[in-house]
Amino acid sequence: MQKLAKIDLKDLYEVDEHLWLEETIKLLKSKCLDALDIDNLIEELESLSRSEKAKVARFLELIIIHLLLCQFWAEESEYNLNYWKTKLISFRSQIERLLTTNLRNYLENELPKIYRKSLKYVRQKTQFKVTFPNNCPYNLQQLLDEDWLPNN
Repeated sequence: MQKLAKIDLKDLYEVDEHLWLEETIKLLKSKCLDALDIDNLIEELESLSRSEKAKVARFLELIIIHLLLCQFWAEESEYNLNYWKTKLISFRSQIERLLTTNLRNYLENELPKIYRKSLKYVRQKTQFKVTFPNNCPYNLQQLLDEDWLPNN
């Protein structure tokens, strides 16, 4: 009978993913682990993990971009500084809602890679006329601190 439930759950995944998720949650809550569609559950959890990592990495990239612009792009600062600062408030607020200990550790490990992507963007945006540091001048705590701004 449990074998049939597992097959039905696998079929349900192909037809109605939302209903599959609801049924999976019910099975987990009732500790009916033998009836779970393990393969698709693993796939969904891995997908969720990748998605959450991508979200926080993107917000951190945007934070870095705007901090670099605030600190180093003097030519545009007079006109854009307030806009960049308001974007920082928004990005930091959004990342704060998503952040867990695991995601924070992920960002700490990925910071050099995220910085390189940010650097590529700001160099192009400033038409390569501004000199930016090759390595991230900010630590993760500074990047996530809603009140922190670099000294100009």
